[in-house]
Amino acid sequence: MPIVAQSTETDWVSRFADDVIAESERRAEGAKHIGADAPVVVVASGLSPSGPIHLGNLREVMTPHLVADEIRRRGHQVRHLISWDDYDRYRKVPNGVPGVDSSWAEHIGKPLTSVPAPAGSAHPNWAEHFKAAMVEALAELGVEYDPISQTEQYLAGTYREQILHAMKHRGDIDAILDRYRTKKDPAKGKKQSQKPVDEAEVEAVEGSGAADEDDGSGAGTAYFPYKPYCGSCEKDLTTVTAYDDETTSLTYTCTACGHSETVLLSEFNRGKLVWKVDWPMRWAYEGVVFEPSGVDHSSPGSSFVVGGQIVREIFGGVQPIGPMYAFVGISGMAKMSSSKGGVPTPSDALKIMEAPLLRWLYARRRPNQSFKIAFDQEIQRLYDEWDALAKKVTDGSALPADLAAYSRATRTAAGELPRTERPLPYRTLASVADITAGAEAQTLRILSELDPENPITSLGAVRPRLDRAENWITTQVPAEQRTLVRDEPDAEILGGLSDQDRESLRLLLDGLDSHWSLDGLTTLVYGVPKIQAGFEPDAKPTPEMKVAQRTFFALLYQLLVGRDTGPRLPTLLLAVGADRVRKLLGA
Repeated sequence: MPIVAQSTETDWVSRFADDVIAESERRAEGAKHIGADAPVVVVASGLSPSGPIHLGNLREVMTPHLVADEIRRRGHQVRHLISWDDYDRYRKVPNGVPGVDSSWAEHIGKPLTSVPAPAGSAHPNWAEHFKAAMVEALAELGVEYDPISQTEQYLAGTYREQILHAMKHRGDIDAILDRYRTKKDPAKGKKQSQKPVDEAEVEAVEGSGAADEDDGSGAGTAYFPYKPYCGSCEKDLTTVTAYDDETTSLTYTCTACGHSETVLLSEFNRGKLVWKVDWPMRWAYEGVVFEPSGVDHSSPGSSFVVGGQIVREIFGGVQPIGPMYAFVGISGMAKMSSSKGGVPTPSDALKIMEAPLLRWLYARRRPNQSFKIAFDQEIQRLYDEWDALAKKVTDGSALPADLAAYSRATRTAAGELPRTERPLPYRTLASVADITAGAEAQTLRILSELDPENPITSLGAVRPRLDRAENWITTQVPAEQRTLVRDEPDAEILGGLSDQDRESLRLLLDGLDSHWSLDGLTTLVYGVPKIQAGFEPDAKPTPEMKVAQRTFFALLYQLLVGRDTGPRLPTLLLAVGADRVRKLLGA
């Protein structure tokens, strides 16, 4: 398959790449003044494996990935960091996760890497269990990245200097946070939210480390931006009661188990900075130039807004370019399982659609534009749109922005992603899979007859799209909507046919052999009512003729599958086979 040249026109990815390169060069100029080497361009994402990592979280990765890949295409060195926030606290027991019951509540407050994996898992802990599916999906999507485990970073003492610095400047941090903290309603004595949060929005950001808005306040009389994990029960339900800047002696007590101890923070690694301090600390430490965030972080007092003050005033760093990304909706979610009882993951999506199509959904919309990913019948229309774009790209008629999105979907700087050699329409493959129930010999027989002049000779030519369509049929289409071809003719319907109905069936049966291809049968089934009305088969249908066509189609569906609707009739006829069609239609 030929490599499609990327459009030179500007799309949203190119514009962000321009900004990121310019900002990186600006920082490099500053670094040269102090003798430092010019830095590699750094973009970042953060994911918390607190449960299934869903398609909304994927935007946290795909936005910087696409920008990083564009920068890489231009010949620059770039690192895409994915921070696994696996040292976050286990906050709640998610719903709908196989192998998990209410007993996991005893682990709330522990680091995610200290929580047992769901029963039956092959992974050593909770975090690794939920990371695994995302790692596999990112590989299939062609996302190149450098993983960072925050458990490993904190336990190794990587951020020791930054932690001691934050503790020394805890008063300054507290003052910054106080500028944004919500105020209490004197009449009600309750905190007022600065921005109402929709329940769906909360669901959409579930699983992101950035969703934890903890700033360390309210734990005691004094403010401390650091939370130890208890040395006895491992939970973070601790309160720092004393800290000495000179000796770094820190005393804490655990409200969960009553344990108390004094440690030297200059040697102690079992704890972490609170989120609103941790995130900007990492911006400075890693030199992040670009990192997007969800809409929940764009309101006053949110992590990204406050982080911009903390990174500059406390850590002497620069806030990254951080576009807000909108939520990703889902259309249809049959048989799904996640922390919210039905939000599908990237792995779920890649079972029913090819990786380039999923990449395209994220590439074609600006980050601040919301979109939906289809798991229902809409996926067929989505594939039609994708195939139409591919044809425009091939014949040179695609618009520049569409061409750019297609290029980003089908290839990365490292090369092309795997694609189907013969991309037959998804709806056709789904119909065939529906009728054959996955029987390969029958599937190949049907597909080989779609285009007799250029027949499919191997199912490998239509994979992986065929496999995705089969998965969609078996996992997303309810059993009552599946197609079951009749075993025997419906004698009652055939016995009650009108003369006009009998004539329409005769015309169809007489034309089967000479029209036995997808295009031929399409012409035939649409042409029979036209011929009966005295028109040529290629005549433009009138409103009355369209009614006659629908009536004819309903009759065929009833005789073939016992319903008024079903897969497209030309595909259905090919699938059933000429001999069986004749039998069921009373020939």
